[in-house]
Amino acid sequence: MNLPNILAFCRICIAPIMFFLLVDRNLSMFKNIDPSWIDYFTALLFVIASITDFFDGYIARSWNQITKLGAILDPLADKMLILGALLGLMYIDRASPWAIFIILVREFFVTGLRVIMASENKSVKASIFGKIKTVTQMFAIGFLMMNWPYGSILLWIAVFATIYSGFEYIFLYIKES
Repeated sequence: MNLPNILAFCRICIAPIMFFLLVDRNLSMFKNIDPSWIDYFTALLFVIASITDFFDGYIARSWNQITKLGAILDPLADKMLILGALLGLMYIDRASPWAIFIILVREFFVTGLRVIMASENKSVKASIFGKIKTVTQMFAIGFLMMNWPYGSILLWIAVFATIYSGFEYIFLYIKES
């Protein structure tokens, strides 16, 4: 267990806490807390987890600590964080169900395609547009968690980036076949 894997594991642990704060904000334990403070804390957790996403990859590459466990933990942690946030935001009616559906379908499809590519010993590294997709999703989620204006517009920009990066994987697979 190296530092990048620990950071990915931290994201895995933060994701259900963040989801809980989004969907169970009406519990009696929160009755004396203004909902905006729950939003602030949830967004803070999300930002912290998002920062670990950057650093676990950077450290793994810089310190040559890329492991098979990290190759599994990192994308799992990313998906748990992003999908937990999006589903929680949909639950509290801050995110379009259609946007979430499109993102979910793409994530499942690309994950399946990456498994196929890995089984055929083909390159499955994320492209630059895959990274842009992640960043746009994180910005949209942050805006939606804070209930700031333009969060929905940012979400649809993230949907576009998500679709585009999905097509990149398809074209890469076709090219390498």
